[in-house]
Amino acid sequence: MRFLPRSIALLGAALLGAAAFAQPYPNKPIKGIVPFAAGSATDQIGRAFAAKMSETLGQPIVIENKAGVNGMLGADAVAKAAPDGYTILFGTNSTNAALKSLMKKLPYDQDTAFVPVGYQGSVPLIVAVNNDVPARTLREFVDLAKAKPGHVTFASASTSQLVSSEMLASMAGVQMTNVPYKSGPAAMTDLIGGQVMMFSADFAVTLPQVKAGKIRGLAVTSTKRSAAIPELPTVNEALGLKDYELIAYFAVFAPAGTPPEVVARLNQAINHAAQSPDIQERFAAIGFATEPGTPEALAQRSQRESAKWAKAIRDAKIEPQ
Repeated sequence: MRFLPRSIALLGAALLGAAAFAQPYPNKPIKGIVPFAAGSATDQIGRAFAAKMSETLGQPIVIENKAGVNGMLGADAVAKAAPDGYTILFGTNSTNAALKSLMKKLPYDQDTAFVPVGYQGSVPLIVAVNNDVPARTLREFVDLAKAKPGHVTFASASTSQLVSSEMLASMAGVQMTNVPYKSGPAAMTDLIGGQVMMFSADFAVTLPQVKAGKIRGLAVTSTKRSAAIPELPTVNEALGLKDYELIAYFAVFAPAGTPPEVVARLNQAINHAAQSPDIQERFAAIGFATEPGTPEALAQRSQRESAKWAKAIRDAKIEPQ
């Protein structure tokens, strides 16, 4: 009889554990890994979505920045996480489209390591230069690069930044020297300071500095001018090209094997956030366009984008690292 209270306590604990396990998803905080540095566009947009998603899910999404190797370190952490819906990736075209073409070997299979959850939206990039660079237009900048092959330097801290610049150099017929950085904000600091001459980066990083007069914007990388800064021409307009386009996009992924019902719940929260006037108004100034959709639509987009980025990287003659 003296063992009875302890047995009852153990039984009660087991029943409580089973009840907790049976609770609908989510029943504890979710970790959202941002594979780029704090202050980057991925970070800003990821944190805003996480806050709105938390309202829908009833549990907080705790952001963890895990930057490095064009987003590979953060993506790898999610690829190896338990497929239970409690670790998600705020991914980009870098992590889920281009990396397999940029790297000789990834520590995971980009095509099979993740399940697509939901699309967040996209932003164009601005080609910008240090104020001391003697070029007022993109055409003048290209002429400067042609006059001094390899003399012009450009910063890059992500796949979109690297490929957009290398594509520009390839299509314009110039040689530029890449200076890699661990984060967009760090690259921007050096652009303002004159340590590098050019930086092609998303609006979240570049537009505030262009508006403040700290750097000079030359063109946008989309096929249409941006309402956020309509005075800037597109690269195609500035250089008389037809096929230049490179935009950054953002989407949520989970480890492969995550249950479909969990993916559906997360997708619902992402779409609700994407439709939020708060998010739309907050990021309109950086050219961010939301586009709610299904996990299946994101899967199809990922396939198209992987092929597109593979071609862009080949055409720009970027050697896998």
